[in-house]
Amino acid sequence: MKPAPIPLPARSDLDKLTSPVKLASPATTLAASFNAVLIPVLGDHHLALAALWRSLRAFCIYRLVIALILAITYLGFQRFQVFGATSSLMATSVIVIYFVVSLSLLAAAQMRFPSAGVHLTAQVVADVVGMTLLMHASGGTRSGIGLLLLITLAAAGLVSRGRMAFFHAALAALAVLFEQSWQLLYQDGNAGDFVPSGLLAATFFVVAGLGHTLAKYASGAEKIAEARGVDLANLAQINELVIRDMQDGFVVVDEGGMIRQHNPQSETMVGGLHDATGRSLADAAPQIAVLLGHWQRDQARIFPMMRDAITQKDYQVRFVAIGEKRPSPTVVFIEDAGRIRVQAQQMKLVALGRLTASIAHEIRNPLSSINHASELLKEDVDRNESDQRLLTIIQQNAHRLDRMVQEVLYLNRRDRAHPEPIDVAAYLAQFLRDFCANEKVDQSIVSLGIETPRRLVFDRSHLDQVLWNLMRNACRHGSGQVGSVQLTVRNAAAAETLWLVVADDGPGVAIEAMPHLFEPFFTTDSQGTGLGLYIARELAEVNGAQIEYMANDIFAAGRGACFRITVKGA
Repeated sequence: MKPAPIPLPARSDLDKLTSPVKLASPATTLAASFNAVLIPVLGDHHLALAALWRSLRAFCIYRLVIALILAITYLGFQRFQVFGATSSLMATSVIVIYFVVSLSLLAAAQMRFPSAGVHLTAQVVADVVGMTLLMHASGGTRSGIGLLLLITLAAAGLVSRGRMAFFHAALAALAVLFEQSWQLLYQDGNAGDFVPSGLLAATFFVVAGLGHTLAKYASGAEKIAEARGVDLANLAQINELVIRDMQDGFVVVDEGGMIRQHNPQSETMVGGLHDATGRSLADAAPQIAVLLGHWQRDQARIFPMMRDAITQKDYQVRFVAIGEKRPSPTVVFIEDAGRIRVQAQQMKLVALGRLTASIAHEIRNPLSSINHASELLKEDVDRNESDQRLLTIIQQNAHRLDRMVQEVLYLNRRDRAHPEPIDVAAYLAQFLRDFCANEKVDQSIVSLGIETPRRLVFDRSHLDQVLWNLMRNACRHGSGQVGSVQLTVRNAAAAETLWLVVADDGPGVAIEAMPHLFEPFFTTDSQGTGLGLYIARELAEVNGAQIEYMANDIFAAGRGACFRITVKGA
């Protein structure tokens, strides 16, 4: 699955963080200018704004808790003068105001107002002012209240990713030193108190430095985690794509025999696996479940090919265990046996084509000599009828061998396609004249129908070969009457394609022969080579076309054979 996009800060929020805003009030103008000069964008632009505001809200809640603890401590232990040793009225006022300000900041964080940088700085300023005034009412830095600012500075440094940590530390240090100076000048403080005050101020900067360092590590870790997350998401997408588009089917079965995952190809080969995730393998595919049981007992066993009763497809299974325990989860690979057969046949035909092509070149020259010699001998008028018949047999078989050689040579020309737009009317008229003249067929038995003005896209020499094979079969098996063979061009169901239909009124193709029509070397004619329809289909596929044997809808009662070629139109 694609990873969820990380929400980016809204443009208005970024503008508030990075651009000075001039407002009517001098205080807000100063705050905006301060924000523009000193407060950069918190984190990079990939930081989720929602996460930032959640951190700010948590910071506000922490402040409320501190205010409540201060109030409970002040009220519950007032006789010990934990707070307000110098001025109890001032301590009470500071705690109340600090609580109210904390509530206000929490409400502002809920409304995301103002910008995140200003809001964080306002929280730090509220803590520094509140804690400093509380220290003043409790006897100065000796009260220990200034230590609470360490937590504030550490949290602010982490939230701001360290960008403003030293600025916040400087504010706190100045406040503490100013308070100690006030105690020295106007209260009963002494110069020796500057030592702990100075150490506390120095500690503020140490905490700020630690916060900055931790923020840098956190930012780097976040970027690494984000990059790893994107890599993992991309890897998951690649795995999903590979699984979905792999040619073989696969099923993941856990140790209890439950199907955990399977791809679409497994459903096309085994019908019971449709929507089978979460079901038992024994229920969805009982044949495979039985084989899995046998394999678990003997993992070296090889299983024969099977046929699914629903899809009527042949397949072969292979099992791979996941893990070492027994029984273990198992991946069941379902290989399409039909595709394997086709691939094996293609490899066989490629090798055969190369071999026969080299032989065919060597055969054509002596074959031409034999044919030429027979024609010369046949011209001798003194030959008797028996010799003439023998010469005719020689010529007929020489022509047959020559045609077979030509068809074998076409096996190696499948990749030499140069499709071009062809004017259907002019091309078919010339094709019929050449075909009838060469095959010695009366042109009246062929009915030509052109029902579209569009052109088709095909390699001209390939189209000659395809139509020649189909028309030769139609004329051979047709009745030979006028119009017994029909060649029709019409618009196809899809707008971008055309149909070329070759039909005859002969006996048609036997039902048992239909599955083997386009197989090489399959023929029902003792004079045929069995390569005509196979070559026609191969040449059609090279040109992006498709040949199908259809129910004959041209002649009455569906007589004869009908082949439809779906080609690209122009």
